[in-house]
Amino acid sequence: MQVISQPQTNLSMYGVADINAFIQSIKDSYTYKAIGANMIVAGLMSDAQELISMGDSERARKTLNRAKAVLFEIIDGNLVGNQ
Repeated sequence: MQVISQPQTNLSMYGVADINAFIQSIKDSYTYKAIGANMIVAGLMSDAQELISMGDSERARKTLNRAKAVLFEIIDGNLVGNQ
């Protein structure tokens, strides 16, 4: 049985090695501070739509997983949806 490390799992699910670092980068971003995480989710979903239109369904899937991770952080109260 192969043990998959967390960075490998994150890469296969989200396309980033550290989803927590990705969330922290959102907290540090101007967009989050000015508008809130809802716009981050919307932007990620728009990125996924563009990837789908270009036929890159795998990257679109990972982008949507990042959007869901951000959305769950909003739901859990760890990110503010609207500033």
